[in-house]
Order: sequence, then structure tokens, then C-alpha cells
Amino acid sequence: MMQATNLKTNHLTQPLGIDAGTLFLSWQCAEGVRQTAYEIEVTAGAKTLWASGKALGSVMHTETPTPVPPKMQGQWRIRLWDENDQLGAWSTASFETGLAQADWQGVWGCPETEEPDIDCADAINAFAKPNWEQKQAALEASGKGQAQPYQPHRPASYLRKTFTAPAGQCKRLYITAKGLYAAWLNGKRVGDMVLAPGSFTADKHLGAQTYDVTALVRDGENELLIALGDGWYRSTSGVDGDRDLFGKEVAVLFQLEVDGKAVCVSDDDMEATQCGPIRQNDLQQGEVYDARLEGELSGWHGVKTEPNSLPITGMNTVPIREQEAFAGRLLRTPNGETVLDFGQNMAGYVEMKLTAHAGQKIKLLCGEALDENGNFTQENFQDRNRHKEGGTAQMLELVCKESENHYKPSFTIMGFRYAKVETDIDLTGAEFTAHAVYSEMPVTGSFACGNADVDQLMKNSVWSQKSNFCDIPTDCPTRERAGWTGDMGVFIETGLTLMDCYPVVEKWLAECRLNQYPDGRMANIAPPTSRPGYMTPMLCMSAGWGDAAILVPYALHKRTGDRKILADNYEMMQKWYAFLLGRAQQTTEEQQTGAYAKYTVLNGLDYGEWCEPGITPMQAMMNPRKSVGTAYLAYSGRLLAEIAQALGKAEDAAQYRDTAEKAVKAYRTAFTDNGKITSDRQCEYVRAIAFALLGEEESQAAADTLNRMVAENGYHLNTGFLSTPFLCEVLAKYGYADTAYKLLLQDTAPSWLYEVKQGATTVWETWTGIDANGHPSESLNHYSYGAICGWLFGGVCGIHLAGETLTIAPTPNPALGWAKAVYDSPVGRIESGWQYAGDAVTYTITVPCNRTAEVTLPDGRSLTLQPGTHTL
Repeated sequence: MMQATNLKTNHLTQPLGIDAGTLFLSWQCAEGVRQTAYEIEVTAGAKTLWASGKALGSVMHTETPTPVPPKMQGQWRIRLWDENDQLGAWSTASFETGLAQADWQGVWGCPETEEPDIDCADAINAFAKPNWEQKQAALEASGKGQAQPYQPHRPASYLRKTFTAPAGQCKRLYITAKGLYAAWLNGKRVGDMVLAPGSFTADKHLGAQTYDVTALVRDGENELLIALGDGWYRSTSGVDGDRDLFGKEVAVLFQLEVDGKAVCVSDDDMEATQCGPIRQNDLQQGEVYDARLEGELSGWHGVKTEPNSLPITGMNTVPIREQEAFAGRLLRTPNGETVLDFGQNMAGYVEMKLTAHAGQKIKLLCGEALDENGNFTQENFQDRNRHKEGGTAQMLELVCKESENHYKPSFTIMGFRYAKVETDIDLTGAEFTAHAVYSEMPVTGSFACGNADVDQLMKNSVWSQKSNFCDIPTDCPTRERAGWTGDMGVFIETGLTLMDCYPVVEKWLAECRLNQYPDGRMANIAPPTSRPGYMTPMLCMSAGWGDAAILVPYALHKRTGDRKILADNYEMMQKWYAFLLGRAQQTTEEQQTGAYAKYTVLNGLDYGEWCEPGITPMQAMMNPRKSVGTAYLAYSGRLLAEIAQALGKAEDAAQYRDTAEKAVKAYRTAFTDNGKITSDRQCEYVRAIAFALLGEEESQAAADTLNRMVAENGYHLNTGFLSTPFLCEVLAKYGYADTAYKLLLQDTAPSWLYEVKQGATTVWETWTGIDANGHPSESLNHYSYGAICGWLFGGVCGIHLAGETLTIAPTPNPALGWAKAVYDSPVGRIESGWQYAGDAVTYTITVPCNRTAEVTLPDGRSLTLQPGTHTL
């Protein structure tokens, strides 16, 4: 009998503490061939909230018409009818909603009641203070500003509250913080989420977690202990090194309930201390820990409180957790330093176990690479001129207690593969373990082929996604740690295939909405990681970057069928598109004349293609390719029309289609010679073809020219962020699959495999992150160029899933010998592979239950395949 599997509520498995409201329910099918109907019941205890009845159709998702209330433990069950109208068994999933805004009874508890006396002798302040003071002195000497005194990094605060709990069946802790928190009930850690509550524009809203603490709360007397760190709230952030971006005082808000009644809330009955072992903490700079202060805490004092007026949402995403662990290998570098090699570049932190005498210290400096001489370096990710504290320290310092020490950071995260060790401790028997830290996202895409370097490229791309999807998608885990719109816009299709990242991206889109300018400009980074400068408003009009407001929700909807993601972001999309069109409307007669001048984007400041070989980022910004804005006006307008249609907004859809069509004509008028592109850069051809800005014959001619340019460039690319994801796709589509494969397999720079040959375990920000001499530069852990893996799935193996439509059109090539892609998609497992035996090619395709696949093979055959595994 057919049965529903992989049941999800709002794209989450058994979620705890989500917001009240309508629910998006999704499932997959097992057994049978075709789902012909389903029946769903949503209940809370004995009460039925919604029953669908027998609903005909093969769709594997639905939205509940009836909203569910706050503080509700619910479940939903589903059963399916197969192609023979046979009814299968029920499958069940649970969910629980969190507090509504009006349900919060506590107040913000602020533990810092007076300025601490910090001598700045610890490793972090000793690094930051002289750098700060030097820069402030230079600022004052230049006459550009008045020097500001250094504000020391502070120790973590601890808060406690004792309370009496009655007997009860259901016990929940609702909690959030300005900063980061970790909580213990009666000495036992609450939950396994790290870096909670996550990354938010925290002066505008925060999210809260809900924990089932039924097993931790005793009948009678209890103690709740909470540690608070600076986190995203007030740590050093981004390349500018700004602090206190969202506020100056950390605080906690919590509510513990037994059977729905609050028995312990944050209020002025709490006590606080700053005398715990975490002496300094900063999300970017690191952590200082004094193990001699472990055990019973002292120095307790009262707290300050303030009413809660900040919007608090539920846990509508997946938690951040410790994931893979890697043992460190000690090595001695040529300059005599002791360095740990964990074998994998990642985002996370290092756990230490060692034996020492009281007062001995060990310091770790974490970095991504060894330099050209084989010595440890952090220089590749520093911007010491801009950074207000002189750079990104990524430092851990442990002050040891007597005998055995065991330390793992609580309130910092770093991008690293290596750690330089500075200590006089005998490290015989010491253990160093690196923990990868990222949001809970299963790997959903795997690819293997007859070329080991391509396989490594795939692994590197997954690791760069893991390293940069810590609650929100960021560009790098070292210096910027910024949720750039442009990066997500080009990677979203690949990211959705490699990992189940929908909840992370959906959460980030909420931050994008919150940070959009009133005139429609998109903040390039959300949440912000620096204070606005005089150039910020200009940079926030960048085409390609701002278009992520449309590209990303569109991709999420096409992959899952969820219309809510479109509805939630529709206003943001409209405002951005109106702004981009407004830029075109400002075109002057000196810039452009003719019928479509007002659809030609020629003014404003753009990032351009970004990171093109041979063009510096500054050159790209000062002289961007003006065709980019008009191209996106056409492309995004076409997608926005489709979005409006999906939302039932026919009038809007017609308007956006019309604008997009006129923008295409504007592009052709301004940037082609009767449909012929004349440029020395590959990106211009790639974008025009990929965005359907040319006629079919013109696209073929453009592809012919592009192919020649690639060949003349020694089968190297010269594309940047915006067009690289489409390069191999457009070549293969117009008959140049051999060239696409030569690009894929090129192993000298600029190319994807150059970094693999250089020993990379992640994807780099630039094509020459480590040059031929072994010198590292820029970030070595950037997911954007990993977008090529989308072509491994969609081109090499030909898997395309869009809504209810599954097509498979592989592009085999003897250069690889064989290839196989497996995608655990929202509709089930899809597999496509091929293998050469002489000149003959054998294809193996697996179609998931309740789907058919429209298959097109290179020999011209077209087939419709039913569920199951097929060999062709």
C-alpha cells in the first residue's frame, strides 16, 4: 500500500516552537506508482483543527486553510490512495507552536549593572587595544575625527534564578537573548543548539527557542542558570570591525511553563555575576577561558530589567549544531612554530583536552592556510587598514587549572583548517578536536564521476556551503561573515540541490525584508555587519545583488511549490523592481534615446560582474558593465510576472511581462548591434543567452562566439560572480558540450580545478586564492563559485525539478568516463547516471514514486519514464 513519508511542517521535521498561523504540509510517497488522492487531519489532543477529506490529485503538499493557535502541541496525519484507488495506512507528524507576542510575561534581564574593571592583559584585549588606540590616534592626527577611548571586550555574564515547580506533564522553556545564551537546568544543559538564539537584526526583532524540559525540571526546588555572550549583538563584526551594532547591553528573556502556566520568568529576582570562567568573548575575535574559575560561581549581584517591546518570533528555522569532528595533527613549520592541521577548512571551533599546571596558558590562533613557505598565516583574510581593532584575531586562550583541563568555546566561531599553538605546556597526550558548526541541513545532493578532481570539487562546494550556512547564508566564515544578497542570488539553485537549506534561506529573506530601504533598494548585507558609510546607499542599488529579492524566493517556490514564500516576499520584490525600473526612468537623452530609453539602466553604481579575472573589484565598481542593470530588468521582470501569476495577481503579471519585454528590446537597442554582441568579455555573451535577451539564431551566434573566445583563452573562463553559474550550461545547450567539459576539467587558473590541484578543501573567493607560488590571498571558503555543481546535476546528469515537472536530459562526455548524480529532492530520490563502454553509453535513471520523468537523450530519443529504476 502507498504511504506518506518524510512528513514536514513548514519545511521542518517535528518543529518545536514555530509561529502560530497556517501550516505548509509536505510529504513524499513510498510504495505504489501514483498518488491519486490524500486525506489529512490536523489535531490538538482530541480536537480536530482541520480535515481535508479525500482530496484528489498527485500533489505532495498543501496549506492548511485554518490557522493554528500559539502554545499548541499538535499533530497531523495523512493517508494516500494509490493508482488502483487502494488506501494506505496513516502516517503521523508532530509540531508545536510557541508563544505569541502577548504571552511573554517576563522582562529583559540585563546582568551588567556597572562598568567592569578589565586590565586588558588577556589575549583578546591585548591584541585589540593597541590596534584600536593606534588607529584612533591616526584618525585624530588627520583631523577627520576625535579619538574614542577603547572599550574592553567583556567577560560572559551568568544569571541564575531558583524557582518552585509543581508536578506536571508538560514543561517548556521559552528563551531568547540580546547576545548569545546557553542554559542549564539543575546542572544539565538545555538542548544542543549552539550560538543561540542565532543571527538577527536584533535592534528590530529576535527569535526565541522552545525547549522541552520535562525531563530536567524537578517537582519542587529548581535552579535555572544562563550564560550570556556578546554574539552577533555586540561582537566585532565584518571587515570594519564595528561593535555594538544592535546595542550595548546583553540581556535575556525567558519563560518556563508547567502545563501551560508560567512558574519562572526573567525578572528582577534574578542574580548575575561576571566572575565565571569565560573571561572574554567575541564572535569574531575569539574567547578567553580561565579554568581555575570553574565550579561554584561567586560575585553574585542584582540585575537591571527593562520591559520587552521588541518583536519576538518563534523558532521557524533549524538549529545551529555541532556537526562533524576532526582530530588535529601537530606539525612543526619551517619557522619553528607548532601548528595543528585538522585536514579540512571549516567553520567551527576547537575543543582542547590537556594536562597542565594551574596558571599555565595555551593560545590558539586559527587560520585557513599555510603560506608560501609552509608557515602559519592569517593574512589572507585580514583587512588591517579598515578593521577598527586591527584585524580578525580568531583566537582562543585557555588559562589552565591544575591537572586535567577540558575546554570547548561557547560564544565564538571561526573559519579555519589550521591553528597555531603558543604555550609552554607539555602537549604529550593532549587532544585537539575541531568541531564543524552549521545549521542542521542534511546533504541532499551527491555526485561522483570518473575524475577524482571533479569529485573533490563537489566535496569542496558542500563544505563551503556548510561553512557559510550558520543560521543565515554568509560569504565567508572569517573576516566578513556577511549575508550578501549577490552571493545567495547566484548560488540558490545549487544550494537547494546540495543541502536541504530552505529554512536557513527563508529566515535570511526575513532579514532582507527588514533591512530594505523605503525607496526599494536592497541592503546588500542582511543582517548588517557594519555601520552605514557615505557610500552605502549608492552600493545598495546594485543590479544582480538586489535582484536576489526576486531570484531567491522564486527558486524556493519552484523547488517546493510553497506559495507562502512568494506571498511573504512579494512586497519586497515589487519595491526592488520598482526601484530598478526607476533607475531606468532616469536615463537622460545624453545617455540614450529612442523608444526604449526609459527601460535602459545606465545610471547608478553597481558591483558589475565582480571578481572577473583581470579586473579588480575596484575597477568593477568604478566602471561596471552597464548592460547588467538592463539585463536584470528584463530577467527579473519575467520571473516577477510568473510570481504574480502564481499568486493570482493577473494584472500585476501583465504589467511585469510588458516591462520585461520592453527591457529586452532596450537591451538589444543599447548593447547589441542588431542582436550581435561585441565584447571581449565572456560574461556579456553568457548573460544575454542565459537571460533569453536574444533571438534563437542570435543566441546561437553568440554561443559560437563565446565558444571561440573560450578556446582562444586556452579553455579558461574570464567570468565573475554573476555569469559563471550559467557558463557551461549555455555552451552545452548550443552544441559546445566539449568546450564546457574542457572548462570543467581545466586545472590551471582561472578554473575550478586549479584550487583542487592546490589542495583546497573548500571553494575560494577568487580564482587564485593560492597562487602558483603558494601565496594565499582573500577568503578560501566562499560558496559562490561552487555554483558550477548545479551544472553537474542539471547538465552532466541532466536533473531538473521545477514544481510538478521532472525532466532529465543528461550530457555525457567521454572526458569523464562515467557520472552519477543522486538528489534527495522534495518529491523523493532522483538518480541519473551514465557510463561509457567504448562508444556506447548506458544510462541509469531512477524516478521517485508519484512522479514521471520526461527524458531526453543526446541521440534525440524522448521518453516518459514511470517510477522505478530504468536502464537505457
